[in-house]
Amino acid sequence: MRNLLPLISSHPGGRSALTCRFRCGDACFKETPNTSDNEYAGDIIARAVSRRSMMRAAAVVTVAAAAGTAALTGPNAPQAEAVALAGHGHEPPRKPAPSGARGLRFSPVAPNKNDKVTIPDGYSQNVVIRWGEPILRGAPAFNPDKQSAKAQAGQFGYNNDFLSLLPLRGERGRQVLVANHEYTDEILMFRGYDPANPTREQVEIAWAAHGLSVVVVQEEHRTGKLGPVSRHPLNRRLTATSEFRVTGPAAGSPLLRTSADRTGRKVLGTLNNCAGGTTPWGTTLHGEENFNQYFANGNTDMHKRYGIGTGATERKWERFDRRFDLAKEPNEANRFGWVVELDPYDPDSTPRKRTALGRFKHEAAQPRLTSDGCPVVYMGDDEKFDYLYKFVSSKRMKKGTSRAAREHNLTLLDEGTLYVAKLTGDSPAAEIDGTGKLPTDGEFDGSGVWIPLATGTTSHVPGMTADEVYVYTRLAGDKVGATKMDRPEDVEPSPRTGRVYVALTNNSDRGKEGKAGADEANPRNANKHGQILELAENWDDPAGDGFAWRLFLVAGDPNDPATYFSGFPKESVSPISCPDNVAFDDHGNLWISTDGNQLGSHDGLFGVATHGDRRGELKQFLTVPTGAETCGPVIQDRRVLVAVQHPGEVDGASVEKPASIWPDGPGKIVRPSVVAVWRKDGRDIGV
Repeated sequence: MRNLLPLISSHPGGRSALTCRFRCGDACFKETPNTSDNEYAGDIIARAVSRRSMMRAAAVVTVAAAAGTAALTGPNAPQAEAVALAGHGHEPPRKPAPSGARGLRFSPVAPNKNDKVTIPDGYSQNVVIRWGEPILRGAPAFNPDKQSAKAQAGQFGYNNDFLSLLPLRGERGRQVLVANHEYTDEILMFRGYDPANPTREQVEIAWAAHGLSVVVVQEEHRTGKLGPVSRHPLNRRLTATSEFRVTGPAAGSPLLRTSADRTGRKVLGTLNNCAGGTTPWGTTLHGEENFNQYFANGNTDMHKRYGIGTGATERKWERFDRRFDLAKEPNEANRFGWVVELDPYDPDSTPRKRTALGRFKHEAAQPRLTSDGCPVVYMGDDEKFDYLYKFVSSKRMKKGTSRAAREHNLTLLDEGTLYVAKLTGDSPAAEIDGTGKLPTDGEFDGSGVWIPLATGTTSHVPGMTADEVYVYTRLAGDKVGATKMDRPEDVEPSPRTGRVYVALTNNSDRGKEGKAGADEANPRNANKHGQILELAENWDDPAGDGFAWRLFLVAGDPNDPATYFSGFPKESVSPISCPDNVAFDDHGNLWISTDGNQLGSHDGLFGVATHGDRRGELKQFLTVPTGAETCGPVIQDRRVLVAVQHPGEVDGASVEKPASIWPDGPGKIVRPSVVAVWRKDGRDIGV
């Protein structure tokens, strides 16, 4: 047996202290915000699951079992696939066919510490766009020594995260790229930066470097290269000072009103946009995540529940704008932590913060449609011991691109029901010992229920108004006893099967004294590497109240007995640690980007088969440079896009002493960028 790969850091998640300071405000080193004593997965179903939900789950098993194996490929495939989650039984190691899973037929990249984007043999790459490149008319070329807020407001923002590529009709070879800009690292942006005394100019540049970018990109003829089309009419920047509308049932609530906005319906800015989603009606969704770190002087239990500190902030924005000081504007923080919806085809539209989807540290929001066309949005709250949610719209999507259809579809996420998840395992509690050892039935699996929190102006949570549920959604989850998870991040439904995949990145506090111990959905104490949960709604009905689940992948070194790859031979997979963003290709493979690799390699992008004989086959497609995190990703037939976030973000690094020379070489400032990868022969990725 091969030796286990070495751990590279004792820091939570494998990230540098510099990254933790600027991305999440050192959340890992502070008290876990969720101190509720709600029950965990092993205790809930016997008392909490309704008879109706149990009967429905049983009906799924019965019907699918009767359908037999043929149903997996027939018209009832989603129902039959649900039984695979609800049923018991070990998945024995399989002998895969020699050709490999379609879409994953490339030579995997070996773990490495290269200060570059390393890709498979036979592939090429280019940098699509860098931080600071001008995208709006009148914006100057980037000059790291002559930055200004005005210039940055017309340039591509910092620390690109979520990416979406949308079609652009009538303009051959062009697409619309939408990017989140999660956070700024002023130490790597400004020469001689003094963290204790930032200047107003530096703060205003940082405000302009946050937010969103919309930029049209052009494909180079006969290659896969993409490049920005500067000054295109659709190009747009939205920053920490742009206007956003508050919509949905909590719009206008007294909890959202401030001295500058007594209506509670207009917010300046969007902050810490992490992952997101692309809607079937052609808009993009953007999750405001670690917004807590931007607000100073928190002084309530609710501020504490959302991780807001009692003193000054890292960036000291409160010195330059009173709204970031909660002692002066106690409700301003309530106006962040939402899902933002943007219409990238209308550069004059005002983006909307959708209160019906709840307020927490949104990692992502990817919709699917019910059989009658109602959107369902799955969401994770990226914090240790926080929850998994979904929103079911009460409105149906209208097809087409007419003005009437677009106006209607822009209201879909304002009316519906918000739910939180409770999961239970089906194995005896004694078999879940915190080591990751599989229970005797051969899988970590079980069933669950969606607990309604609010519908419109009606609260389903005793003791809370509907406004309070939407604004203090974490507290609502606490009160109904939702299952505490290991940092639920990106959540994506498969367009082929309807199964939903949840990236659970890690949780170093699992099992510590006074903290929740291991349960079947989160089976390892001191969880360094994370896992991916696979969920199937009962009857493949996304609007339903019950589901079956199992762990699809338990990450880490394949030589570690505590890892699991859906029964695929572990000697034939790439090592993976800390899954974060996920996406699907047209073959049904799940692509996973990582954040905080603990296995002696840089972070990367991986593809894994989710069905067929090669289910669980996982291959590394690329790695990113020193200090960087892999974000995005976008998987097209002939192109893969990733956002290379915070390259060079290593402890002790600065503009004067860079830890990376990517992407432009020695003597150049390190710049977060978007990268495209394609096959040299022009054929589809991995076929």
